[in-house]
Amino acid sequence: MLLGEKSAAEQVRLARLADLAVKVGANVQPGQLVVINGLVDNAPLVREIARAAYRAGARRVEPRYFDPHFTRALVELGPEESLGETTPWHLEMLRTLRREQGCYIQVTGDAEPSLLSDLPGERVGKAGPRAAREEWLRMVVDKAVNWTIVAAPTPAWASQVFGKPDMPALWDALEKAVRLDTPDPVAEWRRHLDKLNHLAVALTERRFESLRYRGPGTDLVVGLLPSGRWTGGEQVTSFGVRHVDNMPTEEVFTSPDCRRADGRVRSTRPLEMFSTLVEDLELELRGGRIVEVRARTGAEVVRSEIAVDENAGRLGELALVDGSSAVGKLGLTFSNGLFDENATSHIAYGAGFGFCVDDESDRAAGLNQSAIHTDFMVGGADVQIDGKEPGGGWVPILHDNEFRIA
Repeated sequence: MLLGEKSAAEQVRLARLADLAVKVGANVQPGQLVVINGLVDNAPLVREIARAAYRAGARRVEPRYFDPHFTRALVELGPEESLGETTPWHLEMLRTLRREQGCYIQVTGDAEPSLLSDLPGERVGKAGPRAAREEWLRMVVDKAVNWTIVAAPTPAWASQVFGKPDMPALWDALEKAVRLDTPDPVAEWRRHLDKLNHLAVALTERRFESLRYRGPGTDLVVGLLPSGRWTGGEQVTSFGVRHVDNMPTEEVFTSPDCRRADGRVRSTRPLEMFSTLVEDLELELRGGRIVEVRARTGAEVVRSEIAVDENAGRLGELALVDGSSAVGKLGLTFSNGLFDENATSHIAYGAGFGFCVDDESDRAAGLNQSAIHTDFMVGGADVQIDGKEPGGGWVPILHDNEFRIA
């Protein structure tokens, strides 16, 4: 077998995953421009997605490959002023997608998870292209493109999860997480998305003033905006195309009042950031801002990231996930944000989502604006989440890993 060549069984799995990403995740439309972004190591899945996109009627499909060894070289040897720099062609690609009402598909799946772990965390945290991040977040908030993120298994990722490069086991887990193990994955996804939408509507109708998180190392109250709304699963572009941002997705989420968050919170799962593993993350917040960061590993990466701009250390998202999650039921820690954030509830520091806040005055006063958006996991059976009713008391929302709200 040639280097990089896949077995017939794995080729079938790649093709099925690509087809699901195109039909359900990105929902590629006839005549669309499609850009697929992934690591050079993810090329087999990127190529299958390109074929599936053309079968769906795409006008043009273009790859954008990324090699993290270039990031390592930048962090290790590049000048300080190059950290965070965005190339003009990167920005132009994103702006072209906006103009064309195009489609963007992100492939994740790290081939070298610890590649940057021995480098200075303060430089690693500043290395990402800041202007491109800002532009992408604006595109997400403006619903300017239909997009999705999907994962490609790698031997190194399998070793993180199972302690050995067991690719069949990782494929089995991934297929369960994205419902490819069901007789009709598309129909199963439709039922799942309907369930998430029902829950989001129920939470929105309750108009909670704030959420309270309590658990080991966690005692945090986060304010909500009066016109905030919960959403989950499926989004709709400004030009009417439905798509699923994350595959898998198990969450319902909203953007909080970035001025109101007080207490402490402990992450319940490791967080993978820039090929660095952040373990046992603990944050303290006062007046809506992160004022202290502690972690067994990777604390400097987090500290550097929340210093990128004035509001990076404020909260932009609260997401709820219960024990029925197809990812959570696998009982695995994936060390991959796409999966771990859909195994349990999470919080993000950085930018909020304008489409989660209906009133313009609420958005202006309390929706966070930042070039950063980083999710970290805070949920589990030991963490209880309550909501404060308008002018009333606290009621259970998520207790013992079960939703207590219809």
